[in-house]
Amino acid sequence: MKRIKLLILLPALFTSFFMLVFTGCNSNVNKNKNSVEVIKPRHPEWSKKSNIYEVNIRQYTPEGTINAFMRHLPRLKAMKVDILWLMPIFPIGEKNRKGSLGSYYAVKDYRAVNPEFGTLDDLKRLVKECHKQGMYVILDWVANHTAWDNAWATEHPGWYEKDENGNFKSPYDWTDVIQLNYNNADMRKAMTEAMRYWIVNAGIDGFRCDVAGMVPVDFWNNAKEELDKTKHIFMLAEDEENVELLKKAFDMNYTWKMMHLMNGIAKGENKAGEIQDYFKWNNELFEKDMYRMYFTSNHDENSWNGTAFERLGKAFEVFTVFDYTIPGMPLTYSGQEAGNNKRLRFFDKDTIDWIKIPYSGFYAKLNELKHNNKALWNGEYGGSFNILDNMGNENIFAFYREKDNNQVVTILNLSDNPVQFGLEEKNIEGKYHNLFSGKTINIENGYLFDLPAWGYVVLTK
Repeated sequence: MKRIKLLILLPALFTSFFMLVFTGCNSNVNKNKNSVEVIKPRHPEWSKKSNIYEVNIRQYTPEGTINAFMRHLPRLKAMKVDILWLMPIFPIGEKNRKGSLGSYYAVKDYRAVNPEFGTLDDLKRLVKECHKQGMYVILDWVANHTAWDNAWATEHPGWYEKDENGNFKSPYDWTDVIQLNYNNADMRKAMTEAMRYWIVNAGIDGFRCDVAGMVPVDFWNNAKEELDKTKHIFMLAEDEENVELLKKAFDMNYTWKMMHLMNGIAKGENKAGEIQDYFKWNNELFEKDMYRMYFTSNHDENSWNGTAFERLGKAFEVFTVFDYTIPGMPLTYSGQEAGNNKRLRFFDKDTIDWIKIPYSGFYAKLNELKHNNKALWNGEYGGSFNILDNMGNENIFAFYREKDNNQVVTILNLSDNPVQFGLEEKNIEGKYHNLFSGKTINIENGYLFDLPAWGYVVLTK
């Protein structure tokens, strides 16, 4: 009898165990109307091998319009750009405006296009053309605050935080904006629906969310869940250390720590060995499926702290190669491919000079490598990350990554002196293709590389 009972129970036990494991390993399990289990991927499928490019519409062309920017799409497609992050395209507040044109982040109307940039139809054409070209578009979203003259301030004053005298509050010294109140459920709903508006009416693919860490995590979690009902979107958080943001709402966040470390190494204030300490911290804090965005510049760094060329000097290329080959998604800011070395004014017109574009091929080569080599894909889609022994040379940072039959070896000289470096690692012996020289080399134990100041080698197998 006992044996019979056990045999009867086994199918049920097996089914229960299977369902427990199946649902426990993936929190994105939904049921369709026929009650068939459907697994929703953690990230949009198209993001797994993507790079990202930040577009400053105002400064991109003399016209500073969406339509004028569209003329650059064939060039960006040739550069193999994947995700276009558009800085805020909304009307800018006039009350307490800074400069002649104001800050993009002082939003006057969440459901309109800045007439200086164009119209909703212009944006729709841009998104449609990007999709046709195999690119994706995310909008910069400002959920923490609005312009003083946003209609919400008049129609719904309870949607804002107030000081002890009952007046609107500005966060920090951002005197051109006022702080929203996330204790108000109606405001939260209106914010989510404003985000949905652009998914429905313009076909955008996600959002980069300004100062995301200043907005409650539960708002982002609820908003993402609601917005994904319309379209599975990509979310980038302007935040670095709040891991809770990445557990449900966001696909990717920032890496300021690494950017500051790169600046320090370029200036001789830090050593290459500190990069290992960074990755120890990074790997303890973040799960592998959490995308991290690496960059040498963005709109804030460029305008307020100096261009990538100003901060990194001759180390610009080697750190760009670093960003592209470590685990994470690389960002390019408007004008970097042109070697732009001026701080673009933030509140006034200041057009990028596109007469020469010396780094276009450099970025295209790195983007193509990321597309074609699974070892460099994002998050769990990518390969292992193995730091190589620098053989006592504190200026060398070398590593290899591998996934399936794909392998990439990166060797970086993070100093202003030439270095000769020998590899002694059994796992990277054999024939390799040098990405930048185009030559084939045969690595054997003790193979020597001659690296110039701030030199780099990227090998594929």
